[in-house]
Amino acid sequence: MSRSPASTRLASLRALLFDLDGVLTPTADVHRQAWSRLFGAFLESRGNHQAYTDEDYFTYIDGRPRYDGVRAFLASRGISLPEGHPEDGPELETVFGLGNRKNRTFNETLRDQGVTAYPGSVKLLDAAAASGLMMAVVTSSRNGTAVLAAAGLSDRFGVVVDGLLSVEHGVAGKPAPDTYLHAAGLLGLPASACAVVEDAPSGIDAGRAGQFGLVIGVDRGVGAETLLAHGADLVVEDLAELVPLLPAR
Repeated sequence: MSRSPASTRLASLRALLFDLDGVLTPTADVHRQAWSRLFGAFLESRGNHQAYTDEDYFTYIDGRPRYDGVRAFLASRGISLPEGHPEDGPELETVFGLGNRKNRTFNETLRDQGVTAYPGSVKLLDAAAASGLMMAVVTSSRNGTAVLAAAGLSDRFGVVVDGLLSVEHGVAGKPAPDTYLHAAGLLGLPASACAVVEDAPSGIDAGRAGQFGLVIGVDRGVGAETLLAHGADLVVEDLAELVPLLPAR
C-alpha cells in the first residue's frame, strides 16, 4: 500500500473502531460456512435449484445483523416465511428459527475448532496501544464477546458494541452508521476523530454514512474494487500494513 492523503490522515486520528469477524479474527470463514450449510440444506428441502453461493453471502448477509441477513437472502429468492419470535427453536422454519439454526452451527464450529486472531491484526493492536490510540470493537454478531474471549482479545477493548448490545439499546445495525456512532460516543469522541476498519461492504457503507474521519477496507475476499466502490478511503490486505502509518507517541 502506497502512502496517500487518505493513509496519512490516520496519523491525526484518535481511535480505531474495528469490525470483528474477518477483520480481527478469521471467524468470517466460520460464519460463511455456517450460512452455506444452513441455506444449502434449506433450499434443497424446498426443491429450490438456485444454489446458495458465496456471492449470496457477500451480497445479502456479510456484516448485517443475523436476522436481517436471513430476511435479505430469503427476499432474493422470493421466499416468504413467518417472522416467528427470537426464542424460536432452530428446527422451526421462521426468520428467527433459521437465524438461530445458523447460530447453533456457528457455535458448534467455534467450540470444536477455536479461533486465532490474524497475526497482522495483533501487530496493529499492539502498535495502536503503544501509540496511545483508543480502540473499540463494533460487530453485528451476537457472539462478539465469545469470539473475543476465544481469540484471547477480550482485555484489549474497553468498548464492545455487538449485536446483543444493539438490540438492548435499540441501535440500528449496519449498514446504518448507528453502531459505530454509538461506539465513538462511548469513547467520548466525535466520528471525525475515529477510523472505521471493515471487511464488509455493509460496514464500509456504515462508516461512510457516519462521516468518520477515515474508512479503511480490509480485503478478505470481497475485492478491493468493491470496498472502494462502497466508499473505503483505502484498502489493505493485512492490518499490519497500517502500522507504519500510526502516529508516533
